[in-house]
Amino acid sequence: MTTHAAPSGAFDVTEKTIAELQSAMHSGQTTSQQLVHLYLARIASIDKSGPRLNSIIELNPDAMAIAAALDAERKTTGPRGPLHGIPVLLKDNIATADRMQTTAGSLALVGMKPPRDAALVTSLRKAGAVILGKTNLSEWANIRSTRSTSGWSARGGLTLNPYALDRNSSGSSSGSGSSIAASLAAVAVGTETDGSITSPASVAGLVGIKPTVGLVSRAGIIPIAHSQDTAGPMARTVADAAALLGAMAGSDERDPATRLADQKKVDYSQYLDRKGLQGKRVGVVRSQLSGSSDLVSALVERQFAIFKQLGATLVDVPEIPNTDKYGESELTVLLYELKADMSAYLADYGPQAPIKTLADIIAYNAANPKTELAFFGQEHFIAAQAKGGLDSPQYQDALANNLKYARAEGIDRVMAEHRLDALVAPTCGPAWLTDFTNGDAPGSSFTSPAAVAGYPHITVPCGQVHGLPVGLSFVGKAWSEGPLIAMAFAYEQASLQRRSPTYAKSLNLKAG
Repeated sequence: MTTHAAPSGAFDVTEKTIAELQSAMHSGQTTSQQLVHLYLARIASIDKSGPRLNSIIELNPDAMAIAAALDAERKTTGPRGPLHGIPVLLKDNIATADRMQTTAGSLALVGMKPPRDAALVTSLRKAGAVILGKTNLSEWANIRSTRSTSGWSARGGLTLNPYALDRNSSGSSSGSGSSIAASLAAVAVGTETDGSITSPASVAGLVGIKPTVGLVSRAGIIPIAHSQDTAGPMARTVADAAALLGAMAGSDERDPATRLADQKKVDYSQYLDRKGLQGKRVGVVRSQLSGSSDLVSALVERQFAIFKQLGATLVDVPEIPNTDKYGESELTVLLYELKADMSAYLADYGPQAPIKTLADIIAYNAANPKTELAFFGQEHFIAAQAKGGLDSPQYQDALANNLKYARAEGIDRVMAEHRLDALVAPTCGPAWLTDFTNGDAPGSSFTSPAAVAGYPHITVPCGQVHGLPVGLSFVGKAWSEGPLIAMAFAYEQASLQRRSPTYAKSLNLKAG
């Protein structure tokens, strides 16, 4: 790797927002090329040496040339918008038709070159973003095994948590979370099926937005399941996440789920309102608080004073109803769709590749156990391969069950009964110790209701427990991204709970 050392007295990109970067480029204080250089220097010193976060799996060799072209364009015709010249990282399950690979962290896809960009990448390039590189992830977006360790992939190794290096980075957008927490780029794109944006954002002290399924095209994203998959922004501020979401959202003929996206998307910057909680009725999901650790519960409870100060009415909600009715059926749907969707992706984005089906991936892993199966197996893959087609009554019944109990008899019902504008709860617990022997131990999580429903979910930093970030979730009904952004922004600006990482080797916890 080429060494990129930051010059003395250079512009400091640490914790800089998109607006601050744009202001610096507008004033001539810096350029997009210089930003690329400075982020590459941070990657060299923090990701590839020093703490060695290992959050970035590949760098774009054309990033500097792209930045140079955008700098020239800025001088002649002005910026295209808020992302012009802004370095952005992509999770390595998002296809790019450039000199980078798209592998989902698996050695099985090394060398496979997608014939075109994912739809969201096309949109980001059009908006003037500089694709800086690909982030590491939990291999295959964490769907391979029942006993996986988040943040690990055979191609990329283990992504570390910048707040305590022996703590897990969560997943599956592990690298996107750790890299943005460490200011290795301005923003990153993650993907989520259930918790894969919001959980790693929470443990990295970030804002993560999982949008309504269908707001952002999935075309060109290595899939798990089309009923729940979506891409979304991961950023250090709500404003930055909103800017990235605005550039990604929109209808795409190659993703039928996005047929309403052009009608539903808006300029999300209009929702950056410090009064966004005024007059809102917010449901506090008590079951989620009681299921969290005492320290997390106490931390979140303290935040509710801010909600009241900002004019919100807090309504205690015992629980979101019927969450117990789709635990097993969610997995059933994911396994059926994984088999079908993976084969469809491989046929479309790797027609010349030797890996063509889920069965081929399973066979590759079995033939390469020392590299692919060193820490955990592929039980979910094998179970998915044994499923039938999407015309199976078992699949159709499970999908109908999920939608009924997660939507109409779940989030929609509780919000209507209590006349709520949003539901809030801790996103998940603080980062757990990474353990390759026993796998993940994430504790309580608030990701599944919105994930199964396909509804929007935003997490915002709400403080730390023993130096480890904790996120506060805002969940609403379909297509409510704008109002949720307003509420999340108001809370964020009043609380200012984001803290930069310390890169501690471990937590120094002493009793007494």
